[in-house]
Amino acid sequence: MILKQAYLVADIGTGNVRIAIADTSGTMLGVASDDMRYEKDHHYPESIFFDPDALWKQIKTLAKTALAQAGPVMIAAITATSQREGIVAIDNAGRSLIGMPNIDHRGREWEDATPDKHEIYLLTGRYPTSLFSALKLVGVRERLPDLWQQVSTFTSISDWAQFMFSGVLGYEHSQASETLLYDVARGEWSQKLCDAYRLEASLLPPLVHSAAILGKVLPEISQELGIAETVDVIVGGSDTQLAIMSVDPSVEDVVIVSGTTTPILKIADHYVTDTQARTWTNRHTDNANFLLEANAGVTGLNYQRLKEIFYPNEPYELIETEVTAIRDTHCVAALGSLLANEKSPLIRGGFIFNTPVSHQLGRAHFVWATLWDIACSIAENYNVLREVTRHDQDYVWMCGGGVQSKLLRQFIANLLGKKVVIRTNYRQASVSGGVGICNNALGIPTASPEMLEVMEPNGDGAYLQWYDEWKQSREVFKTFN
Repeated sequence: MILKQAYLVADIGTGNVRIAIADTSGTMLGVASDDMRYEKDHHYPESIFFDPDALWKQIKTLAKTALAQAGPVMIAAITATSQREGIVAIDNAGRSLIGMPNIDHRGREWEDATPDKHEIYLLTGRYPTSLFSALKLVGVRERLPDLWQQVSTFTSISDWAQFMFSGVLGYEHSQASETLLYDVARGEWSQKLCDAYRLEASLLPPLVHSAAILGKVLPEISQELGIAETVDVIVGGSDTQLAIMSVDPSVEDVVIVSGTTTPILKIADHYVTDTQARTWTNRHTDNANFLLEANAGVTGLNYQRLKEIFYPNEPYELIETEVTAIRDTHCVAALGSLLANEKSPLIRGGFIFNTPVSHQLGRAHFVWATLWDIACSIAENYNVLREVTRHDQDYVWMCGGGVQSKLLRQFIANLLGKKVVIRTNYRQASVSGGVGICNNALGIPTASPEMLEVMEPNGDGAYLQWYDEWKQSREVFKTFN
C-alpha cells in the first residue's frame, strides 16, 4: 500500500497553537489546536511570557492528535510558522530559557534610550518600540541579570520550533525583520543596530531562507511521533508572510490578513519606507520581495472575545444572520485598533449608544459595531498605505479566520471602493502557506487554490454616515487616554 505524502505544519499564533497534517495539495487531513498559555511577569508593568518547555510538550501532544486524525500517511516534511516579534531565549547548552510573545512589552521602559530612532527606522523599516525583539532582550538584560547571564542566543518562535524538531538553529529572514537588529534592505544582521541596543552580535543565529531544508528530524522526535527519521525539517517563516503566500498574489497586489491582528500589506519588488515612519517594511518569505505594511492591531481577538460574551454557544452562521439583518446602527464601537496616522494607540475603548437604552438594542448590534470598527480601521490603514505607495488594482485579497464574515467583506469592499477577493483556503491561510513552502523545498508544484468569492462594492450611501459616526466615537475615547 502506497501511503499518501503529507506534511506536518506547526502554526504558533498569539492566541493559540495548532498542528495541521496536510497533503501536498493543501487538503487538511488532521488539525489539533489549543490555547497559547501565558504567565504574568511581575518584574515589569506590561509583560507576559510563556514556558518554552511546556509549549514544546503541547506541540508534541497536538502533533500526535493530528497524526491520529490523519490516519495512514507518509510525513515527508515538517515546517513551522508563528506570530511575529515573539522570541525564545536559549542557553549555550541548547536549553530553552524563556519565551517572550509579541504581546510582551517588558522593554517599554527603555524605548527612549534608543539613540537615533529615525536612523533605526531607515535601517529596519519600522519605528522602534517594545513590540520588537531587541527591546525584549534589553528588558531582560536590565532587570533580570541572572537570567541574562544564561542567554547565549535567541530566535523567533517558528525557528525555535524547527530547532526543537531538528536540533539545527537558524533565523529566517521574514522573522529577522522584526528584531530591530536586521538591515531589511540589505537582508543581513547589522552591527550598527546591535551597537544601538548594546547587544553582542554573537547572540544572533545564522540567517536562513524560507523553504531551505534545515536538517532531518531528530531520531527521538521521529520515534515519539511515529514518523520516519528521513523526514526533512523545512524553514518556514512568519504567519503573516505564509498567509500571503497562500493567496498566490502578484507584485503590487494588496493583501489583508484578518486574524488576531489585521495587517494590510502591499507586495513590492524594492525597499520602501515612509517619510513619516507610519508603515513597516518587511522581508517576504518568497526570498525576493518586500512587504509594505500598515497594521490595524488587535481586531479579530476583540471579535472572538465579544462572541464569547454575546454568543457563547451559537455558531458563526447564526451571528452572521442576525448581524446582517441590522438596518440601523444604534451602536458604534472603538475597541483599541491601531491607526498608522495616529501617534499613540487607543488604550480606552467601548461602545456608544443613545440613552435611555432602546428596547431595539440587541446583542447583534454590539457585534455589528465590532465588525464595523474592524472595517473602518482597515480602511484608515489602507489609506495611509496608499499615501506611501500607489495601488492601482481594482481589488484587494483577503485571507485569515476573520474573513469568514461576509458582512465584514462587504464593509471593506464599500469603504475601500475595491473588490474583495478570497480563495477557498482563506481560513487556513498560514498552514496553506506552510504546505507551499514544503512543496517548494521538495520540488513539488503548488497549484493556486480556486477563487471562492469576489465581493463588489455596492455603493450604499449610508456607509459614509456610519464612517463619520465611527470617527467621532474614536475621538471621544481619545479623551480618556
